[in-house]
Order: sequence, then C-alpha cells, then structure tokens
Amino acid sequence: MKKIFIPLSLALLCFVFACSNSSKENADATAVAKWSSYGDTITADNSVEAAELTAKLAGHDSLNVKLHAKVNEVCQKKGCWMTIPVGDKSMRVRFKDYGFFMPKDCSGKEVIIEGKAFYDTTTVEMLKHYAHDGGKSEDEIAKITEPEIDLSFEAHGVLLKDGE
Repeated sequence: MKKIFIPLSLALLCFVFACSNSSKENADATAVAKWSSYGDTITADNSVEAAELTAKLAGHDSLNVKLHAKVNEVCQKKGCWMTIPVGDKSMRVRFKDYGFFMPKDCSGKEVIIEGKAFYDTTTVEMLKHYAHDGGKSEDEIAKITEPEIDLSFEAHGVLLKDGE
C-alpha cells in the first residue's frame, strides 16, 4: 500500500503546482487586457506624466513622446479629439490622419498616448468648431474672438484604461 501511496502523492503534488502556475498566467493575461488600443499598437511602458511635458518640451518646437493622463473632455460628435491636463492648462489631442476615434464616454478615464507634442496656433473658426463639438452653449461659443497659441498633440496610438 505504501508503494502506491508515495507515487500517487507525488503525482498529486505535481498536478497542484501545474494548476497554480496556469492561474498566474491567467492573471497576467487579465492585467494586459485592462487597456483598449486605438490607432497604432503601443505599449504602456516608459510613459511620463503629462504634467512634465512643458519642461521636457523647453528649447524644442516639437517632441516625440509617450504620456499618461486622465481625459478631461472628448469630442461629442465623433470622438475625433480629446483634451488632457498639462499643468494648469489643457492640451488638445488629435489623432494621426484622422485615422481613429475615441469613445465619446471616455472623459475621466486614464489614457496613454504616443505621438508628437508641438505648439500650434488655433484659429477662431477652429476654436468655435471645437467648442461646438464639445457641447458648449451658443453664448460660450460667441465669446471666442481671438486665436490661441496652444500646446497640441498628434497621437498615432492610444491606450484607454478599461473598467474605471
């Protein structure tokens, strides 16, 4: 009886360890699945806080960078742009070649964006268009009378954190 018990116990132990290893792999797969990808495939590693962008951009007219932040606002017509906080201002993020759109309900969610940051002059006409797309009132839109020089971003890939 002892001769059967020892090999049977060893087989059971091997089975238990094999099962516990696969659950770790499932947990890793679940962790990866917490992000939805838009545009080009990008990874979450090596991103910097969007609040650090102004300092990183100092002395440059543009910068290729990967940032993480929370979405302030998103275009309510198509999802063709979003804004994220950069210090005490907002930066508009557009998507390369108008090639992809973000969900219209992603305000407040965490994103990782990869692309090019640059300073750009936004015309009064375009500012009014953005205000209209953002759901602003006619009174708010009418108050837009001057072009703005703003920090802008053209993203070629975005990761949106799921489940927030």
